[in-house]
Amino acid sequence: MEYTQETLKTLSQCFLQTLAPNPEPRKQAESLLKQAADQAGYGMVIMQIVCEPSVDEQVRQAAAVNFKNHIKFRWATPDADDPSPVVAIQDPEKEQIKGAIVKLMLSTPPKIQSQLSEALAIMSQHDYPRKWQSLLPELVNSLSTASDYTVINGILQTANSIFKRFRYEFKSNELYTDLKYCLDGFCAPLLDIFQKTGLVIAANTENPAILKPPFECLRLCSRIFYSLNFQELPEFFEEHIAEWMGEFHKYLVYTNPLLAERDSEKTSVVDELKAAICENINLYMEKNEEEFQAYLSQFATDVWGLLMTVSLAPSQDRLATTAIKFLTTVSKSVHHKLFADPATLTQICESIVIPNVRIRDEDEELFDMNHVEYIRRDVEGSDLDTRRRMACELVKGLSTHYREQVTGMFNGYIQTMLQQYAAAPAENWNAKDCAIYLVVSLAPKQASTGAAGTDLVNFEQFFNSQIVPELRAQGSNYNGILKADALKFLTTFRTLVPKQLTLELMPQLIQFLVAEANVVHSYAALAIEKLLTIKDGRHTRYSAADLTPFLQSLFANLFGALKLVDSQENAYVMKCIMRVLSIADIGPFSAQCLGELTNILAHVCKNPTNPSFNHYLFEAVAALLRNACEKDPGQVATFENLLFPVFQTVLENDVTEFAPYVFQIMSQLLETRRPPIPPTYLHIFPALLTPLLWQRQANVPGLVRLLQAYLQKAPQEINQANQLTQVLGVFEKLVGSKNTDHQGFFILNTVVENLSFEALSPYMLQIWNILFSRLQYRSTVKFIKSLIIFSSLFGVKHGPQRVIETINSVQPELFYTILDKIWIPNLTTISGDIETKLCSVFATMLVAPLFQSSKEALVGKLVNNVMTLLIKPEEERVDEDKDVPDMDEVVGYVAVYAQLHNAAKKEDDPLKDIKDPKEFVAKTLAGVSQQYRSLSTVLQQGLEPANMIALGQFCSASSVALA
Repeated sequence: MEYTQETLKTLSQCFLQTLAPNPEPRKQAESLLKQAADQAGYGMVIMQIVCEPSVDEQVRQAAAVNFKNHIKFRWATPDADDPSPVVAIQDPEKEQIKGAIVKLMLSTPPKIQSQLSEALAIMSQHDYPRKWQSLLPELVNSLSTASDYTVINGILQTANSIFKRFRYEFKSNELYTDLKYCLDGFCAPLLDIFQKTGLVIAANTENPAILKPPFECLRLCSRIFYSLNFQELPEFFEEHIAEWMGEFHKYLVYTNPLLAERDSEKTSVVDELKAAICENINLYMEKNEEEFQAYLSQFATDVWGLLMTVSLAPSQDRLATTAIKFLTTVSKSVHHKLFADPATLTQICESIVIPNVRIRDEDEELFDMNHVEYIRRDVEGSDLDTRRRMACELVKGLSTHYREQVTGMFNGYIQTMLQQYAAAPAENWNAKDCAIYLVVSLAPKQASTGAAGTDLVNFEQFFNSQIVPELRAQGSNYNGILKADALKFLTTFRTLVPKQLTLELMPQLIQFLVAEANVVHSYAALAIEKLLTIKDGRHTRYSAADLTPFLQSLFANLFGALKLVDSQENAYVMKCIMRVLSIADIGPFSAQCLGELTNILAHVCKNPTNPSFNHYLFEAVAALLRNACEKDPGQVATFENLLFPVFQTVLENDVTEFAPYVFQIMSQLLETRRPPIPPTYLHIFPALLTPLLWQRQANVPGLVRLLQAYLQKAPQEINQANQLTQVLGVFEKLVGSKNTDHQGFFILNTVVENLSFEALSPYMLQIWNILFSRLQYRSTVKFIKSLIIFSSLFGVKHGPQRVIETINSVQPELFYTILDKIWIPNLTTISGDIETKLCSVFATMLVAPLFQSSKEALVGKLVNNVMTLLIKPEEERVDEDKDVPDMDEVVGYVAVYAQLHNAAKKEDDPLKDIKDPKEFVAKTLAGVSQQYRSLSTVLQQGLEPANMIALGQFCSASSVALA
């Protein structure tokens, strides 16, 4: 593609249309740009549009965004296993872009500059420094010659983006080589610009307009300092530590009322710099304590004084949290004696902790106006950088060395707050909120359950006197924050609350589900859901029988909550519905629940916006299906009649987010049916083999599961319709990629399990050729394990002789080579009870054929590894039974497969008649030894001592002996 006036006009029009509110011209423009992006030279043409002054700035801005995305998706060479790779930018054009981007970025307006800076950072992730040696010298040279802080800050912003990688990448020789290159080239210029900017600030203290860009410069320098020092203390910074710490101290105590922001929501440039400095000194405190020790006392005083003057305005939140974090780090260190004085502890707790823990007007506003963000901070752990959370972390830090004193102090504060509330509940409700928050936040949580205990207060007394009254008080809409606090307290300490008391409170919890406040009914749903997950030993504390008396009101209010304002897609409520449907004996409620869920599903598939809600919605459908239809298979038809129209809408309208879920639910429906399956399913089957469906990676596991269901329920119909060839074609495509090879084996295993050898025989040569070709050119541990399991399944189903014969049809004696070089060495990597039994049984079945073929040299090695596999500790073989995974951390749709826990495929045991593989091994070997007397000698020579002893124990337990 070349830059011409016609190209300029066409692309400018396209960029303009991408901003159109009407979806039609927007989609058309996006399609045209996507086609144009495949052409060589597209990136350079876009860069020329971006820097063309005659082009409308709106178009230039859109072009800059497009350029950034073009770089993001096309700079790196696509993965060979990617089913739909984009056309990557070629090396000659890459060199042109790298040669022009820095100069272009520094000459554009700030909004465009930020997009180009991001693009440059993406390029640097792949090419810098090895393939882009000119970048750092160009940035340093530009920095040394620039006098305009717009340009200087643009350079620093870019450097900041490039150097951020040193904060999160794992240590490696490559990383340290790159870091040294950056340190050698940028340390001195960084200190130089920091000090020079300080002189500019000192000379212009009365001019806020001139001061703001230099302060932004210092902030960027401080962030770069953080990145370059993150891995370890570099030599340059150690040699110049006095200069850096002197500068940091200067700005931590700097004040200039002219730079204060009038808007309480907007952070001033000075506060942003102070926050960045607090992060830097905290980093040194954590990682370079010895070198930093000489400056610790000064900075502790600086930060202490800072926190005494920081207001409660939102604009100072970041400064407050970073400053508190520094004190927290000091409190946990060997220098904790700075806080040993009881007066000091008291001042910290009363002047820093308590004011920052108390609820603010902003929090109340968030509770009422943005419940999603309030909940995200309050219960989902995203409050790590909030004042409340950091103040509690400081208390925990102080408790590390002064637990008794701190616990006593806070017990007193909590009692005082509760007395204030009791004296005037309407006016002092926030005192009780603070007390409950402290008890919950300072409770040590158990990593395994997420539940907690407390030594801050007497739990039973506190729960009965402060929490139960809130839960039982009439009117679920009065003082929503305290109601939410009580529900959160119950959720946090759920394992400590007696079962009988919880069941007595259940009607109130159910009533809270329809409270007007979104936070309250969300917390009520969360509390009920978490209560139902409690396990006492191996059994859940609350059974179906416990829920039965409440089901009518529970379902009415849960589905009622989803009709409340702004809660139509409340993930907490839907997760609670899913949990109840998983546990309860739903009986007469199944039709009602199915109707409600289907209506919700039909609504959300028009515009999927909430990934967590939608995942739990499908989990709920799967749980209902499993609960209802496994007890009464006659209900399957009802489910199909209601769900199939919605599924048809999903597939016809290409709702890509939902297709993987649809395939799983369809699998579940089909697996629940008894043969013969209805013609409807057989009519759908050919469409499932369409290549387009399989191109989307997220579809593959669900489609494989669905194919397996068809092969289990209608194997003869598929074979008679000559569709087995297409099924094996899908297997071949999947097994060729390391990302999907295990999925290909799932199909192949199901084919073997459900079809006769006569049906399979014409395809076996091709199947082995495909597998051994993949084994030869791209072998992985996962592939080899899958190959061993498949071979074992084929052998136990159709006999070991057929395995030997079909493999040897590829190449004479190939079976024994594969057995010796691949099969036996990797046998011990097999895990899972069924897989272990399958592979050990088949391996034992091979012993007699090996003797018949005069391959007894392989027998010792084979049986030795069978024994190693069978005596492996159980925890190494059994996969833990996992619950439904939390989807709360999902922030947006991504093209990955989300498995439905409640629709999970039941593992079929192809060897149901063999209860104990150890007994089978003992009896089989004893039988073989009667025929081949040399077996005992072979085993004596081939088995490790521990395995020989174990084999003797197996034989003794099975009442057999080797001849």
